[in-house]
Amino acid sequence: MHDHAPAPGGIRSAGHRRLLTISLCLTATIMLVQVVGAILTGSLALLADAAHMFTDASALVIALIAASVAARPADDRRTFGYQRAEVFGALINAVILIALALWVAFEAVGRLINPGEVEVAGGLMLVVAVVGMLANAVSMWLLSRAQRTSINVRGAYLEVMGDLIGSVMVIVAAIVIVTTGWMPADAIASMMIAVLIVPRAVSLLREVFSVLAESAPKGTAVSEIRTHLLDYEGVVGVHDVHVWQLTRGAPVFSAHVSVEPQLLADGRSAQLLSDLQACLAEHFDVEHSTFQIEPAEQSDCEPHHA
Repeated sequence: MHDHAPAPGGIRSAGHRRLLTISLCLTATIMLVQVVGAILTGSLALLADAAHMFTDASALVIALIAASVAARPADDRRTFGYQRAEVFGALINAVILIALALWVAFEAVGRLINPGEVEVAGGLMLVVAVVGMLANAVSMWLLSRAQRTSINVRGAYLEVMGDLIGSVMVIVAAIVIVTTGWMPADAIASMMIAVLIVPRAVSLLREVFSVLAESAPKGTAVSEIRTHLLDYEGVVGVHDVHVWQLTRGAPVFSAHVSVEPQLLADGRSAQLLSDLQACLAEHFDVEHSTFQIEPAEQSDCEPHHA
């Protein structure tokens, strides 16, 4: 009997998409409020926190836009369709995030060198930061249950948690300014938030380069897949295995499968092919798989690359 646990849930659930959309709306709204608040108060920390929220909002926006683009049918020139649109969007996003983080850090250093150059309205800064913290808390509450069963929702949950931490930093800086009048607190908070942005951007860049380099998706155990395929009756070998991804959540798999000659003689190759594809789709979340089924004696004469 061939049996194993299914792959973790993705973004396909309509309920999960709805929660992510609500979280996006809250994040984008507070991001705009913080930008306006930064302009009115002169707070760099509020602007940095808005940039931090931009990391989450832009990722979800890019995913939604890419989903629409990716839905366009494949043609003779783009045989895989337009799913790489998300990858190029993520690359642009990562570059923007790094530029924002560097700009915030540069401005923060300037304010630390000249602490009296900008007067920050600590009271209004505190109000805006508290609103941001409450919005992030609501987003975390909305996602708290679904994040236990969905990797994608879990990622959004952790990112909102990062936003919450950023908002707390701004609140602490605002309290320091209100109670002591020490303006450098704003610059220090903004630098700390910039530090939070960089790992997210670098992680995004690494994921983009991994996709473009056609590396196996993170978390995909090729040896485990091969072992499960070998469990099927009549399969004696799996070689020339290639696993890559068109974009996040769209892995592609191809392999040569050596089978006993009797399986071919009995006309069971079509059923085996269907079973192998169903195995990858249901248990490893690989919806696009290609298998070349061949008799064992033929594979013995071919060079095996993987």
